[in-house]
Amino acid sequence: MNILVINCGSSSLKYQLINSETEEVLAKGLCERIGIDGSLLVHQAGLGEKIKKSVTMPNHTIAIKIVIETLIDAELGVIHSLDEIGAVGHRIVHGGEKFSHATILTDDIISEIESCNDLAPLHNPANLIGIRSCREIMPEVVMVGVFDTAFHQTMPRKAFLYGIPYDYYKKYKVRRYGFHGTSHEFVANRAAQILKKEIEELKIIVCHLGNGASVSAVKNGKSVDTSMGMTPLEGLIMGTRSGDIDPAIIAYLCEKEKKDVQEITDILNKESGVLGLSEFSSDFRDLAEESARGNDLATAALEAYSYRVGKYIGSYAAAMNGVDVIVFTAGAGENNAEVRTLIGQYIGFLGTNINPIKNKIRGEETILSDEGSKVVTMIVPTNEELAIARETVRLAK
Repeated sequence: MNILVINCGSSSLKYQLINSETEEVLAKGLCERIGIDGSLLVHQAGLGEKIKKSVTMPNHTIAIKIVIETLIDAELGVIHSLDEIGAVGHRIVHGGEKFSHATILTDDIISEIESCNDLAPLHNPANLIGIRSCREIMPEVVMVGVFDTAFHQTMPRKAFLYGIPYDYYKKYKVRRYGFHGTSHEFVANRAAQILKKEIEELKIIVCHLGNGASVSAVKNGKSVDTSMGMTPLEGLIMGTRSGDIDPAIIAYLCEKEKKDVQEITDILNKESGVLGLSEFSSDFRDLAEESARGNDLATAALEAYSYRVGKYIGSYAAAMNGVDVIVFTAGAGENNAEVRTLIGQYIGFLGTNINPIKNKIRGEETILSDEGSKVVTMIVPTNEELAIARETVRLAK
């Protein structure tokens, strides 16, 4: 069965076509600037070259039609007809408390997802556009929703409640939800497989360190805490997001900068993190290069970022009363040896014993810690699209 995985943003659409039997990526691509002048399709069949085409895409329905036309194109395509797509898996950012597992998308389920829009106003409406567009074009094909928040729904009450009046939780569901759940679950399970151990016997800390970044505590296969909160703004310092700050800073900056709350929130989401600290880049490769050249702000950004990750690892080791495995994943986690080295300065007391030679490896499944270390430290590349495809196959069958 071929599974089409869709990740729909407000003006973009990422896709992968995956053979569920071999788990081979048959094709993947990106539709950019949907509904905006200069829209572009970037398509790659298998391991071939990326093809870029300027294509008019006034809306997501047209974008999905173009994706399907490209997949079945005689020259660029990898399948002969729409009939070769067995199911579609959709990434959905926020499922609130309603969804703790992936689910087949029916009219009632779509309405339930829509009721979570207030919790993710930038993401869920775009996800729903992708779902409705696919249903319009492929009405007979099974659609499955896979939620970023689902894996973290096993968090206990003590972990997800904020120290604010309980009435706000009852009325508005203000609580910690966590994100990157598909990645955290995939990586934790893969780590257990590599170590040939049952995940139910392990305490694992997963560090998803990309432009968006989060840490999770996975105890006996269940998420018991995670750094992102009601929104993805909480937690670690990220590429452009501030992470944890004193909430009084928002009112203070509104007064000093003569801006409203939304303007300051936009700054915290889009102009902060290592971009704001370094004043030049959110890319950790750039930061590492500039730091090596003596750029003090680049060094400060990397140090602050790594310090925050180290603190979260320590707190989650305490939350689980121990840790067996620490896993690095996502862009910086998998590929940036400098960042891992800096984080390693704070977690050595746990018995990680990260080998500096092994730590130079980038983007491959690797055990970084020396043999016999008290805590196994690893790189496990994430694959959220494959995880979505697997969930889709499970439900479609």
